[in-house]
Amino acid sequence: MSSWLPLPATTGFGPDTLPYGVVGNRVVVPIGERLLDLATALARVDGTLARLVDRPTLDPLLAAGRPTWDAVRAAVRRLLTVDTPEHRRAVAAALRDQGPSPQLPFTVADYVDFYSSEQHATNVGRIFRPDAPALPPAWKHLPIGYHGRSGTVVVSGTPVRRPRGIRGPGRYGPSERLDIEAEVGFVVGTPSRLGEPVRAADWREHVFGVVLLNDWSARDIQSVESRPLGPFLGKSFLSSVSPWVLPLAALEPAFVDPPAQDPAPLDHLQPAGPALDLALEVRLNGQLISRPPAAALYWTPAQQLAHLTGNGASLRTGDLYASGTVSGDAPDQLGSLLELTRGGQDPLHLPDGSTRTYLSDGDTVDITATAPGPGGSRLALGTVTGTVTPAE
Repeated sequence: MSSWLPLPATTGFGPDTLPYGVVGNRVVVPIGERLLDLATALARVDGTLARLVDRPTLDPLLAAGRPTWDAVRAAVRRLLTVDTPEHRRAVAAALRDQGPSPQLPFTVADYVDFYSSEQHATNVGRIFRPDAPALPPAWKHLPIGYHGRSGTVVVSGTPVRRPRGIRGPGRYGPSERLDIEAEVGFVVGTPSRLGEPVRAADWREHVFGVVLLNDWSARDIQSVESRPLGPFLGKSFLSSVSPWVLPLAALEPAFVDPPAQDPAPLDHLQPAGPALDLALEVRLNGQLISRPPAAALYWTPAQQLAHLTGNGASLRTGDLYASGTVSGDAPDQLGSLLELTRGGQDPLHLPDGSTRTYLSDGDTVDITATAPGPGGSRLALGTVTGTVTPAE
């Protein structure tokens, strides 16, 4: 949709995007290069909706449920696309410049990280277990995942302090193999009851929207502790999310068929639901190193949510679950340095002439993504960024 508000021609934050975030303790919507204070704008057209978002967090909106999510989005779209004097006054009162850095937009309740890319899982298996099958036996029968640490999920821009840990027998110290994982995160709004699994078909009634996620990983710590129990301290020190939560309603044009699944998924994992055609880009110190395609993920968001609750575990407002590293088939579609450098054996040569196997202190990683929008447009998901600082 076009807006009566003058916007840059190439903006990814037009009236078809409208993600939500929190800046200066206010719920805002980025539009073009500016921010719309949501409560101030809505106060002139719908006081009930305005009060819902007149908070320093998205939590009340997340908990309100899909009919309210749709009503808020529809009201904002009308303000920006229907040119009336009332709408012009409302938007004029609410528009502001970018201002301070964005805050974590919602309270993270629980955090689950999946392992949904067949390409990534295969690559990792070949690196870590060269004499065994690349995929774990259960991988194509269920979305494998693990419970992370919600207290160390931070907003984009938070410094990434190099973690310490056990790197081998008798060796404790700063990680020497600090890595990235380019992922897509899903933010839960509507909770579920303990003991009642969520059906795959109902995932959109519970998931509010999407963020980008970098699940920073200490590969040397991970390699010591992951046999036999899996990720723990090598992952739990920090996970960064983008500041804007893009509603699922904006992503309808990005829904595509997922890859074929063989063997057929179990009943609780059907219907599979759509994959999301998100085009990710990973930059190291401003230099493009990868373009992971989210549409290639083997397990879908609906299946991840259904399996997460398949044992009766309940959802809470603010739950965050992530896709796991997004990787594709091509060498320039790998979502981690572990894969890009074959476990550190083949250094990555950057355009500026430098090389990397894993991250150095001072390195900055940016992950961005776009999605197809109406009429051939592209919707922006924003950026998740972090700069590595020395261990202390």
